[in-house]
Amino acid sequence: MPTQQTTYNSRITDEALEKRFRDTFRSQGGAELVDDLYAQGVIVPVVDFTQAATGEVLAENLQTAWDFTTGSNQINNADALLISNAGFWLVDLTCTLDPEGASAAVRARIYLDDGVTEKSVWGISSFTVSGGKDVSAVTDTKFVVFLRSGDQLRAQSTTAACSLDVWYRQIATVNGDLVNPSGFTSS
Repeated sequence: MPTQQTTYNSRITDEALEKRFRDTFRSQGGAELVDDLYAQGVIVPVVDFTQAATGEVLAENLQTAWDFTTGSNQINNADALLISNAGFWLVDLTCTLDPEGASAAVRARIYLDDGVTEKSVWGISSFTVSGGKDVSAVTDTKFVVFLRSGDQLRAQSTTAACSLDVWYRQIATVNGDLVNPSGFTSS
């Protein structure tokens, strides 16, 4: 316990520190501080018990890392079930369209299916440039979907001229509890 003899107060007159204080606490309105800043000779420890500080929660870019639980599918001229487990899922896909020689319009989509209704969440179709010629296209995208109990995430490619490569990993449960990469343990 500090005593009067082991504590002290010192006036701080550092313009850079005062500017930082004003920038951080905007209620000062840019005016000079009403009182000078003082340093106290008593050490006050600050302990951060947040989950991020203790390593119990990863930063988002680390928490959504691909791992050995990552699922993948390649879909050509088919309709495929990707995911049927409830929760939040990170989905990444690459789609290659080559409509040259295709007998029908080239189309791919990712959609939600609850057994009654379908809801497209991503899609692409062949397109024509001036002169009437179809052109090839490659696209890459990443997004997050939420599946309720009973929902499915499905993928569809309408012709062999459309290659859809899809990767997915669960990043949170249906209740929002984060799912860390397989094998991760906080220290």
